[in-house]
Amino acid sequence: MVKIQIIAITISLLFLLYIVRLIIKGKLREEYSIVWIVCTLVLIVFSFWRDGLEIIAQLVGVYEAPNLVFTGAIFATFVYLLHLSIVVSKLHSQNKQLAQEMAIFKEEMLKWKNEQKNN
Repeated sequence: MVKIQIIAITISLLFLLYIVRLIIKGKLREEYSIVWIVCTLVLIVFSFWRDGLEIIAQLVGVYEAPNLVFTGAIFATFVYLLHLSIVVSKLHSQNKQLAQEMAIFKEEMLKWKNEQKNN
């Protein structure tokens, strides 16, 4: 094995362990960790299988293998950003609804306190 290959495998495995640690501690939700785990496993596979990227690039019809990496990374980033935008939009709606419900509850509490003072 080449020195850079050993370094890549070691760092990828350490990163995978770090992701698992974050999941166990509850700092990273499982639904978001899937993307990180898959990306790390891809890195590990290509760290062991050095010619794999060239073979896949030829199968897909890409002339230069690094272009396949960049294209895949850009596509994955767009998909992940779309997913996060959907999550943020949902949370925004829930936050707005919660604020409205709290305002109604606060108004009812003030009315109830005023009624209690008057009695």
